[in-house]
Amino acid sequence: MANRDNTASLSEADELARARATMFDVVQEKTDAQEMQVAVFVYEAPLRIWHWFNAAMIVVLCVTGYFIGLAPRTVAGEASDNYIMGYIRFVHFAAGQGLCYAFLGRIIFAFTGNHFARELFYIPFWRKDYWDNVWAMVKWYSFSASNARRFVGHNALARIGMFFMYLIPSIYAMLSGLSLYSEGLGMDHWLSVGLGQPFINLHGGSLLVHALHRFTMWIIISFVMVHIYVAVREEIMGPQSMISTMVSGWRMFKGKQG
Repeated sequence: MANRDNTASLSEADELARARATMFDVVQEKTDAQEMQVAVFVYEAPLRIWHWFNAAMIVVLCVTGYFIGLAPRTVAGEASDNYIMGYIRFVHFAAGQGLCYAFLGRIIFAFTGNHFARELFYIPFWRKDYWDNVWAMVKWYSFSASNARRFVGHNALARIGMFFMYLIPSIYAMLSGLSLYSEGLGMDHWLSVGLGQPFINLHGGSLLVHALHRFTMWIIISFVMVHIYVAVREEIMGPQSMISTMVSGWRMFKGKQG
């Protein structure tokens, strides 16, 4: 990362004022003589920690969940000497509970963190300029535009993807996973009474809950694949940092506004 003392850096207060003025956190400054390089602090430590912890839990859940739904057909040795599926299920349950607790913390931080921490939870679809930014990013990702707009937080198209391909499916995955887990706790357990039974009855039985729970896994996997591609692409080709921003919290801008 360039030395922030030698770059035209913006304070967080200045950047927030500019974000409010543009409504969509688009950095509008241009330079004709040379490349502009700006460092803006975007993601606070709790959000960054949640992001990487969440990523690790998703990997663990997807791998273990795949084998739970499609268990190995044969295992060498006596059945009494093997507990492979038991270990897989335990890791899956532990990772699932970790994901749930982290998500509760993420909701709390949406209220206590800066305004970038709230971008995950809503889409400003009522704003005309928002859809203009969506279309601009569609052209950028489809290689129809030579320059990309520079966003301080998440870009307009990314917010749609995160909301519909990560947030909604992950909430359903947590609710359905806890409901299925409650079946092993007994009918009188508080989790079964408060969530499991009503949720499963709403679906007409646990078979459909199992199927939809697994389906959300594939939606999230698809999102992760696109997310990684876009992050790497932006880090290399785009006018702003992506991966390094989620490590340090600082977003670096360079080049001209598209």
